[in-house]
Amino acid sequence: MPKTPADLFAFLDSLGISVSTVSHPPLFTVADSQALRGEIAGAHTKNLFLKDKKDNYFLITMGEEAEIDLKQVHHLIGAASKVSFGKPEALMQHLGVVPGAVTAFGLINDPDGIVTFVLDAPLLDDAIINAHPLTNEATTSIGADDLLRFARATGHEPKILKVSS
Repeated sequence: MPKTPADLFAFLDSLGISVSTVSHPPLFTVADSQALRGEIAGAHTKNLFLKDKKDNYFLITMGEEAEIDLKQVHHLIGAASKVSFGKPEALMQHLGVVPGAVTAFGLINDPDGIVTFVLDAPLLDDAIINAHPLTNEATTSIGADDLLRFARATGHEPKILKVSS
């Protein structure tokens, strides 16, 4: 069973990480979430769940306005081939979320470290980073350093790379 938002918040609390969360109607796209601008401070994220031809999985977390070249990003992230979007079944299996709720917090559902976590370096210029807490019906704000600490506590050493153009 995938972890719940309550499990996530308990885990963050056990690490001494303070977060704030705002509930809202379900958000499926960056465009949907932009309606909340002004209500939630900090950098807002978009996330890509990708796989290569050898079934290596990658989660790329970047700022909502960032753009990446999907035909070239495999060179940067260490993929074995060009990447494509992971199927919803794999997303649920490895990160415990559905499409539209992809989030760095999904790493809590990958105890075996199957997914490589890639953070777009410019995102860390912001002190506060916002992400879905395993559901697209809320947004959780976390300090940038605390997001790195969270990832490491789940067994995922973040690859901090400039993947956006």
